[in-house]
Amino acid sequence: MRKTLLAWLLGCSVAFAQERKAPAYPLVTHDPYFSIWSTTDELNKGTTSHWTGANQSLTGLISVDGKVYSFLGKPEKAYQTIVPAGEQEAYPVTYTETKPGENWINADFDDAQWQKGTGALGSRGSVAKTVWAKDEVWIRKTFTFDDLSAGTVYLKIQHDDKATAYLNGQQIYTKPDLQGKFAYIPLTGNMAKALKKGRNVLSVYAVNTGGPSFVDFGLVQESPASRSMAFNEGKQKAMQFNATQTIYEFACGPVDLTVTFTSPLLMNDLNLLARPVSYIATKVRANDGTAHKVTVYFGASTNVAVHNAFQPVEASKYTSNNLSVLKAGTTEQPLLKRTGDDVRIDWGYMYVAVPQSYHAIQSVTNTADALKNLFGQRVAQTDHLKGEQLVLNTVIPMGSVGATAKEQFVMIGYDDLYSVQYFKTNLRPWWNTDGKHTIEQQLALAAAQYKTVTQQCSAFDKKLYADALKSGGEAYANLCELAYRQAVSAHKLVKSPEGEMLFLSKENFSNGSIGTVDITYPSAPLFLIYNPDLVKGMMNGIFYFSESGKWNKPYSSHDLGTYPQANGQTYGEDMPVEESGNMLILAAAIAKVEGNASYAKKHWKTLTIWAEYLAKDGFDPANQLSTDDFAGHLARNANLSVKAIVALGGYGTLANMLGDKATGQKYTAMAKDMAKRWMEAADAGDHYALTFNNKNTWSQKYNLVWDKVLNMGLFPKEVYSREVKYYLTKQEKYGLPLDSRKTYTKNDWITWTATLADNPADFKALIAPVYTYALETPDRVPMSDWYEAKDGRRQNFTARSVVGGFYIKMLNDKLNKK
Repeated sequence: MRKTLLAWLLGCSVAFAQERKAPAYPLVTHDPYFSIWSTTDELNKGTTSHWTGANQSLTGLISVDGKVYSFLGKPEKAYQTIVPAGEQEAYPVTYTETKPGENWINADFDDAQWQKGTGALGSRGSVAKTVWAKDEVWIRKTFTFDDLSAGTVYLKIQHDDKATAYLNGQQIYTKPDLQGKFAYIPLTGNMAKALKKGRNVLSVYAVNTGGPSFVDFGLVQESPASRSMAFNEGKQKAMQFNATQTIYEFACGPVDLTVTFTSPLLMNDLNLLARPVSYIATKVRANDGTAHKVTVYFGASTNVAVHNAFQPVEASKYTSNNLSVLKAGTTEQPLLKRTGDDVRIDWGYMYVAVPQSYHAIQSVTNTADALKNLFGQRVAQTDHLKGEQLVLNTVIPMGSVGATAKEQFVMIGYDDLYSVQYFKTNLRPWWNTDGKHTIEQQLALAAAQYKTVTQQCSAFDKKLYADALKSGGEAYANLCELAYRQAVSAHKLVKSPEGEMLFLSKENFSNGSIGTVDITYPSAPLFLIYNPDLVKGMMNGIFYFSESGKWNKPYSSHDLGTYPQANGQTYGEDMPVEESGNMLILAAAIAKVEGNASYAKKHWKTLTIWAEYLAKDGFDPANQLSTDDFAGHLARNANLSVKAIVALGGYGTLANMLGDKATGQKYTAMAKDMAKRWMEAADAGDHYALTFNNKNTWSQKYNLVWDKVLNMGLFPKEVYSREVKYYLTKQEKYGLPLDSRKTYTKNDWITWTATLADNPADFKALIAPVYTYALETPDRVPMSDWYEAKDGRRQNFTARSVVGGFYIKMLNDKLNKK
């Protein structure tokens, strides 16, 4: 009996555990800067963050008859600085790049002969104040400290790659690899005892194992007010993840609460797609048949509007268009100045707005005071405040709530004023191209359209899932849902000075490039299905770069610059076959989707130059990079050769559509002849090789998929089936490796490779491990596309748009009527 009861109890605990549905959950997603995620399966178990990992805290509480429950996020801890890190202010250090004596960590060590510098330290081109050029560096920072009774002290440290820290000779931290974000390490036990009243020395030894170097560190204490916060946690009962909405259900004592995050990224309405406003809706009802007094609190940290938490901000409260509005932004407003990869926006303004009819109480406070009113602790209310790490607070009284549900919504928006710089011209966001519109108007429009828009989103989500389910099964449909908001929001929609649409991507955590062609290429299937004009928007800038004479090479550029400055390629090396092939294939795909080649006709001269280049140099590529540049240079790359062949076939198809039959026949014949030669050159018996000159290799030939999708018939179907059969023998737990050199993989390419399958069973067999990866990867970040197939660990890439490539199977089915 006891064993039976124990088994029943264990079964119940599993049943009530939150099921994981994603590595991270999109809450507010609009563009590479305005992008807030939850990285825990239960919404109230962690602090929400930007996709880069920096805290951008959204908090939600509900008071039921005076008892307070949390449902959204954990409030950010407020820290008081003891020793500033470089993100806050520059600090003096002594350092050496030559190994010192063993007692260098001691407080009484004589470092007079060391170099003097300013922290942080790092490689050239980083945000460091002092260049750290060699493999190793030893750093000492001296400071004074007087109050040993003020509570726990934390080491605050970030480093690339290895680092070990000491306080007055006592080791307080070590990590053998990259710490990409600031870690806060509490000093307890002997570590705490190492801190002395008066003079202290904080020392760090750091090692760069390759690539860029960086190290920054300081000491902080948690604010007493921050430590005093306490409340009950709402019980998350369920969550639903859809293409445009993330929906959570909670039990908060005698009240049930549904929280819905909607980012209305509907591609059939570009004005709606570009409107930088998300909805956070709360619906409450009593679950015990009794009415209860309910109040909902929503807080948004001003960290949404800063690059780092120590930038001064200014926040205010006002009314406009029947809305109560909170606004915040940096006091500096460095418009379009900061470029790079691990970067947040620090210009423009964030907004939190609710209808005035809600009679909401709004205020601006510092982080420590944000929740005090809800806890009965009175603090001074203010409509205007300057400082660091402020909070925009909204309290909505919902009155007496019984069995009939009551619903309210909060809007969170961002006006970036100018979105990107395009060949030295600053471009406004799409919704304000003419400069005559205001964010207040956009918020008012969003409020008025709340019901209509959320209904449209719900209908779209249902249809998308049904279409994906029909196309590839349940795991595939779930992957498509995971990809949707991530893919769309990794772009920014603007209009060029020439009046052309620009839909510019950012290479999130790969190198920060803007408008990269080999990001557009894998992303395109999603957009070809729902709005091919957006694919044109990805390509227009690249065409302009060449046709304006700013890029004069006989092949396509790699990118347009480093986000948000699109002033010309900044990537250090060209990818001639890769990018030219990508542009030609996508031009052919647009024509296939639209049923005409008018877009290609507009750029025919440029496409012809690129086709001629591929005809000469594409079949047997020289030692060059492909989109999988992390794998290094590769000569005689069989998959890259496939790209050139398919691109030339696409060019022939376009010529035929434009009535140039001679050119069409020439290039189609050329592509078919190359395909026959390719089959001989790459033949490795039961599969085709990675390179023409090494038959003891293999690789995913994902570029073949476009021959199938565009129905060109360049390669016999036997090529597809032979490859797929071989791939099924090479799978690891989390997917098919990219090729025989390593066991890492790319999940976008796996979906392309799987689409080569001629039966549902093989397709699902290749897709299933990819979805398992999404559910089991230990990296709780927006989905990575490059990861280790054996253990599911990401290889840096995060939140990239290339997951739009998951939709290749749906695109194939749409174009080929399956």
